[in-house]
Order: sequence, then C-alpha cells, then structure tokens
Amino acid sequence: MCCKYHVEPNGYFEELARQAQRTTLASPYQIQEGHVLHSGDVGPGNVVPVLSSNKAGNPIAFFMYWGFRAQNGSLLINARSETAAQKPMFSEPWARHRCIIPASWYYEWEHFPQPDGSYKKGGKFSIQPTGLDRTYLCGIYRIERNFPRFAILTRAPGPSVAAIHDRMPLILPESQIHAWIDPKSDPAQVAAHALTDMICERLDPPTDQLSL
Repeated sequence: MCCKYHVEPNGYFEELARQAQRTTLASPYQIQEGHVLHSGDVGPGNVVPVLSSNKAGNPIAFFMYWGFRAQNGSLLINARSETAAQKPMFSEPWARHRCIIPASWYYEWEHFPQPDGSYKKGGKFSIQPTGLDRTYLCGIYRIERNFPRFAILTRAPGPSVAAIHDRMPLILPESQIHAWIDPKSDPAQVAAHALTDMICERLDPPTDQLSL
C-alpha cells in the first residue's frame, strides 16, 4: 500500500505546482478542504499537483485531494489495480479517469504477519525506482463536491519490496505517462510496464539494534 510519499523541492515539482495553480484558476474546481502541499511529506487529505490529461489529451497538472470519500466518511486512499475494474467505486475512474502522482519517493513500514492474521509494524523505509530520482505513482480520480480526488493504485510487490510489505504502488517509467493518462488506452496493458526494481533505504534502525 502507499499512505505517505515525499516530494523534494526542485524545478520540476515547482513548475508542476505553478501549472496546477493556473489550471485551477481557469477551471470550475474550487479547493474547499485539505492542505495544499507543493513539497515535503504528503499524506492522505492533502491537496497536491497531479498529472492528468486536458481535453486535447495532453498531460497537464491539476490540484487534487488525496482520498475518495466513502459513504461512512472515511478516506479510501488506495485501490488494488488487479480488481479496480470490478469495483463500483473504482471501475469508471479506472476506465476513463487515470492520473499520475509525481513524487521523489514513497514511504513504507515493514509488516510482519502474526498468528492471528494481523500485522505488526516494523521499520520505516524510503522506496524509489532503481536509478531514477522521480517516482511516478499511478492513480485514478473522480469528482466529489466539485473537486477532483485521487486514489493511488497498488499491486503485488517486486522482489526488492516483498521483504518489507505485501503490496507496493503501481509505478510507471516516464515513457508510459502519456499512455496511462490517455482515456482511450487500455490501463491493464499500460500497467504491464510497471517498474518493480526498487531501492529501499531504511530510515530507522531495526528494533533489535535499539538501545533500551
């Protein structure tokens, strides 16, 4: 899963924020809730620049809120890519409303299975594609209360992530961004290009190395 990611402040992300600001001012959307973030750690409920397509089918940045609002008021921040097409809440966004959430890396915490079926949380890692300084997270979006909201898609982990968690975000190379956000493309075919070779950097020491 993915519940937090990080954006390093640099020219690329600053330009995304400027473009999203111009797009929002020229659109009927109004930011009604959520804290707008251009850089730093991003979590559910934040409003961030996200790449989607304009009417001409070209990539353009929009501000979007992280999390679909469920009927009980909770936020749905992730969707399984394997089943999104069959879920009532996700099927139309999967087919027509796809987006890319640019990040520097995402965070994950170790999950250790317990005998009762639950998981014990372990150390924190930053994770990004090997050899790349940008992480293009795949998402889907929909309009709620006249503002777009996104959820990040997940998949089974690659070998480098499997020891940490049993899920990872669906991440694409830059060359597949246009295909992913194109509403005429087949998302399952584009998702086949997903990156799974990740660099996982531990951000805190293992619990057995902590002093008591």
